Amino acid sequence: MENSIVINTEKCIGCSKCVKDCVSYRIKLIDSKAVFGGGKCLECGHCYAVCPEGAVTMPDYDVTECEKTADLKEFNSDSFLLALKSRRSVRQYKDEIVSKEDIMKILEAGRYSPTGTNMQDLHYTVITESLPELEAHAVKVFRKLKNGASPLSKYLGSIDIDDKFFSKGATAAIIISGKSKTNACIASAYMELMAENLGLGVLYSGFFLSAMKLSPKIKKKVAFPSGLTPYVCLFIGETNVKYKRLVPRKELSARFI
Repeated sequence: MENSIVINTEKCIGCSKCVKDCVSYRIKLIDSKAVFGGGKCLECGHCYAVCPEGAVTMPDYDVTECEKTADLKEFNSDSFLLALKSRRSVRQYKDEIVSKEDIMKILEAGRYSPTGTNMQDLHYTVITESLPELEAHAVKVFRKLKNGASPLSKYLGSIDIDDKFFSKGATAAIIISGKSKTNACIASAYMELMAENLGLGVLYSGFFLSAMKLSPKIKKKVAFPSGLTPYVCLFIGETNVKYKRLVPRKELSARFI
């Protein structure tokens, strides 16, 4: 990516912070001024973010909301850890619409999640008004599967597949597609925590992705961008359950070397 950053040598004070933080080793200090040497740049933005004088610009990006930052150290570590331990996958929801404002905050959390080599390869398909229609198709697919011979069919054989089998009553779903499954999974974790902070419940649904693969109607309606694979589906809604305590976990398996 050529000329993805521009360094204003008039503002540059030669502190070399951008040089030390450049992932691609493309910035050099020449005559006490930072100089972008050209070539492939990951466009990670670290040079822009670290410069104390604002000497670095990224012409291809909108940076109007990049002036404010926050530090996770602002949160009490014990309270933060307890909140992480307290999160649950929610399967009971109120029949209330998730606001677009909340959905946009959840998407922003995903947009700012880290991606390998700064790919920023993810696409988010938000399903709200069409959720009842798509879930109805998915339910039909799974009800037919119950009579099959696959391992999934055997599992479904003992389950009552009701009309809200997938959503559990949640009123929104977001499908994350991309080139990297790892990137999609990391983004989903960021998004889930944002949803929890908004007082919403989240349910990861591999079942819905399975039904989508088997339903031409769902795939046509969702229509992911070419070259991207759907990896994660999150159902999101106003939670209708309150957990009184943490769930037990197996003992930690870790090794220090």
